[in-house]
Order: sequence, then structure tokens, then C-alpha cells
Amino acid sequence: MKIDIPSVNENPTDAEVHFLDDRINEYNVETTGITDGRILSFLIRDDHAQIIAGLYGWTWGSACEIRYLWVREDLRQQGFGKALMVAAEREAVLRGCGQMVLDTHSFQAPRFYQRLGFEIIGSHPDYPRGHLKHYMRKTLAK
Repeated sequence: MKIDIPSVNENPTDAEVHFLDDRINEYNVETTGITDGRILSFLIRDDHAQIIAGLYGWTWGSACEIRYLWVREDLRQQGFGKALMVAAEREAVLRGCGQMVLDTHSFQAPRFYQRLGFEIIGSHPDYPRGHLKHYMRKTLAK
């Protein structure tokens, strides 16, 4: 059977990305038998309903993964990021998680996460070129 690979798609739709994500999640659940996966999201909005800070991740199998944490540039260093992480940790503990994991680049926020109790458990050199990608973990008290 010849497989025809289409040309690269640099703009997949949200539905196409969700389709792939859903198929991977289905496989993970079928393979592990762990069915407790849940989204974790907090969005802080201004008086005009615009998002000014937010956190997105999930919990699954006694672990919480933070995928995105963002604070609008003019509001950084004012406690928004810490407040979002504290809220996520609190929810993770309520959901029975024993650890939180995330990744961050050396030019992003590794020191911020370390101040919150995360440790670097691995790093990827030259990702992107000239920088490191850090993988971080925090053990949670249940």
C-alpha cells in the first residue's frame, strides 16, 4: 500500500487538533485503565471580559500537568501567576494528585516555578537553539 502524505498544514483547525488529542486520550485510557482525566483551567478577566491571565492543564492518574500559564505583560510581577499556581495546586490536591509537572524554557520562568517548590528533573539542550527546555516536578502533600 502506497501512503500519500499531503503537503504540510501550518493551520489546522481547532477541531482537527482536538480530534488528534481525543484519539491519544482514548488510547491512553484504554491502555492504562485510568479514567479520571479532567481539564483544569482558571481564567482571570478584566472589566471588559478580556483575559488578562490564565492557566490551563489537566489532572490524570494522580498527577497534574500544567500546560500553559500566562499573565499579560503589564501585569507580571504582581502575583497573578502565583495565585493561579496556588489555585491549581489546591485543585490538584482535591483531585487526589500527588505531583504536579510542567515544562518551561530557560528564558521563560524556571526560577518562578522553583520558588513555588518545583525542581528541575531534566533539561533538553538547544531547545530552542541556545536555550534549554526544563522539565519540572513538585511533590504534593495529600
